[in-house]
Amino acid sequence: MSDAYIFDAVRTPRGKGRPDGALHSLTPIDLGAQVLRALDARTGFSKADPEDVVFGCGDGVNDQGANIARSSVLLAGLPDSIPGSTVSRFCSSGLDAVNIAASKVMSGQADVMVAGGVEMMSIIPIAGTGGPNGSDAFFNNLSFNAPLGIAADLLATLRGHTREAVDAYAAESQARAARAWQEDRFAKSVCPVIDINDDVVLDRDEYMRPGTSAQDLAVLRPAFEAFGQKGGYEAIVRQRYPEVLNLSHIHTAGNSSGIVDGAAAMLIGTREAGEKLGLAPRAVIRSHASVAMDPCLMLASPVDATQRALARVGKTLADVDLFEVNEAFASVVLDFLARTGVSHERVNVNGGGVAMGHPIGATGVILVNTLIDEMERSGATSGLATLCVGLGMGVATYIERAEH
Repeated sequence: MSDAYIFDAVRTPRGKGRPDGALHSLTPIDLGAQVLRALDARTGFSKADPEDVVFGCGDGVNDQGANIARSSVLLAGLPDSIPGSTVSRFCSSGLDAVNIAASKVMSGQADVMVAGGVEMMSIIPIAGTGGPNGSDAFFNNLSFNAPLGIAADLLATLRGHTREAVDAYAAESQARAARAWQEDRFAKSVCPVIDINDDVVLDRDEYMRPGTSAQDLAVLRPAFEAFGQKGGYEAIVRQRYPEVLNLSHIHTAGNSSGIVDGAAAMLIGTREAGEKLGLAPRAVIRSHASVAMDPCLMLASPVDATQRALARVGKTLADVDLFEVNEAFASVVLDFLARTGVSHERVNVNGGGVAMGHPIGATGVILVNTLIDEMERSGATSGLATLCVGLGMGVATYIERAEH
């Protein structure tokens, strides 16, 4: 088997996923094309006959549909001989794109791959593709399926997370993200987004609220209480977990991941392919894993995915210097910290989705990108990225710094 090396990665800043967000006037293929152009300008990957460009997209419909990866390749002005494909596994779509690209390189079926992702939540709302989990009450009752926000409140209820604890975590995420931007920790990877007039429309993550305190967050109303009661999901939870007499609705817009627009792209290939392009590898992907669990609770899956990915290469949690655990909700990371015993000082050291947002199809690529940048900055040698996924799944990827 070949090693799958990461040579470079870029991302857009994350724009607010609303009609007044800085990126809303653009289209998903605009963002996809811009990160591909930026990556090609830095690496020259288009000259290396890449096997495929794999994009993650959580809701591939309308402007994000019809194979947005291939459309982005063409809009970017790259050679029309470069294929494109799209993968969707909800929140882990971008990380799945990375893992698919790595697997093709590892198996000898590709020398050069591009993994990426895009999501414009200001245009296509979350769950915009529909599906039985949104429309089929019989399916939800039979599978004990609960929406993500209800699952987050269930996780908090079962694990004993308080409103004070999740708000404190969210405030710390904001503080870490603000510090990271102040210290230019993202400067190596963020490419400004331009419009049709070549004017910069966004060069910094827009969703952040620097200076937010736990006291500020405490005044926000629970986001999913009415949804759970009127939608009948609290009844589903009680059927699956009869010990839960009352669901603690503690998640709000302030301690949940932000709805944003964004895109990212990453070059993965063999060492020999990189040498032909004059590139030194920055990291190597050692293993990845996918798991599934009870779709009613679902958000505890990052721990299982992490353990499976590490077991594949004979590693333990103690062998990992840094973790990026997607901040879908504050309770997801609190659960990860409690069950693994990993210190918060090794997890999401530059903030996460609560502070900067979660552009579903791109987030997994951004997490790995953030790991590499921080590993280089801090001198760390290993890192792991993981996300919880709707319908009770989880994905993880373990990487190490490349030896030169």
